Amino acid sequence: MDKNFVEEITWRGMLNDVMPGTEEHLQEGHRSAYVGIDPTADSLHIGHLVGVMMLRHFQLCGHKPVALVGGATGMIGDPSGKSNERNLLDEATLLHNQNALKAQLSKFLDFESDAQNAAVLVNNYDWMKNFSFLDFIRDVGKHITVNYMMSKDSVKKRLSSDASEGMSFTEFTYQLVQGYDFLYLYRNQNCTLQMGGSDQWGNITTGTELIRRIGDGKGYGLTCPLITKADGTKFGKTESGNIWLDPDRTSPYKFYQYWLNTSDEDAERFIKIFTFLPKEEIENLVAQHKEAPHLRQLQKTLAEEITVMVHSREDFDNAVKASEVLFGKSTAEDLKNLNEGTFLDVFEGVPQAEVERSEIEAGMDMIAALSAKTDFLKSNGEARRALKENSVSINKEKVTEDYQITTKDLLNNKYVIINKGKRNTYIIRVV
Repeated sequence: MDKNFVEEITWRGMLNDVMPGTEEHLQEGHRSAYVGIDPTADSLHIGHLVGVMMLRHFQLCGHKPVALVGGATGMIGDPSGKSNERNLLDEATLLHNQNALKAQLSKFLDFESDAQNAAVLVNNYDWMKNFSFLDFIRDVGKHITVNYMMSKDSVKKRLSSDASEGMSFTEFTYQLVQGYDFLYLYRNQNCTLQMGGSDQWGNITTGTELIRRIGDGKGYGLTCPLITKADGTKFGKTESGNIWLDPDRTSPYKFYQYWLNTSDEDAERFIKIFTFLPKEEIENLVAQHKEAPHLRQLQKTLAEEITVMVHSREDFDNAVKASEVLFGKSTAEDLKNLNEGTFLDVFEGVPQAEVERSEIEAGMDMIAALSAKTDFLKSNGEARRALKENSVSINKEKVTEDYQITTKDLLNNKYVIINKGKRNTYIIRVV
């Protein structure tokens, strides 16, 4: 017997609302369910991950997951929780984004096997692009009243907001388009369940209503809670923006650090939601963490599991080594193995001074490197004292006053790291 999907996501804290009869419907046989994904970027960010994890759990429970890329709905804009309309994308951009998203989703979902429950990727643009406006309002629009549409929380919030400039007709019709997606997938993929964030409940129920009125059938809906952080700051955001799954947008090092820096309270919730570790193992980890919270075992396990899943074991290992460069014991060899992107992430905010390449090629003495050419230390005398105290290192190796910095010291052919004691780090950047 396959695992009970609703039970599985309930203990993981991933269930918000569920329509009556959904659990029984899923237990009666293998079903298909879909989650819609906004294709306005060519990468998922971690805010998308809860929906993706739900699809993966659905597949692990023996059911068929359908990932819907909203090419058509992405051209409209969803009023749910938004104050402004989205930018509308052209077809070429949407196709590029769809292909990029499928590559990322493939790390979670099995699209390729010949299993009965192999995942499917669909794009609602494929069935909406030839649907004329007249056909849509005749075949779909007439079945849903304006009163019904106005009763949705997402619409009411948007219209009652003081900051709102109202809602365009385009956005108002969003729930009809999303509702039609569910009807289309019900008819063509035998898809009986739509899942999404709790802000999607109104759109999901419009779909079940269309299935009842036009499809002569029954659709089900299930939502997960919107993820929040205990301290009130927004989940998945940093000062520099979203935490993306694409390594070119968010490096594996920064991705790893985001999860490693999770608070104890959040780590206990997130390890259930963002890993596939079994219940007993998670309970043991939580108990261990409560006995010795300073070891941060929950955060370390969470960061490892999700970094390996989204990126790779090698990327995780490199992220750990990169963390040790700044926070622990590391060698000159570790520094040399950092690519430039990770190097810049690790040393973000560290004081830098620019010097001409010709000065490094000729050999730069340590007084110039510490003071005269960089102003890292206030005076040449302070530089000499630090060198006599044996507290200065170049790329993690101790040096004396007669040391010369040359091109052999350059990391990524551009940087030199100077440490004075354990706490003071400086970077020379060659230009």
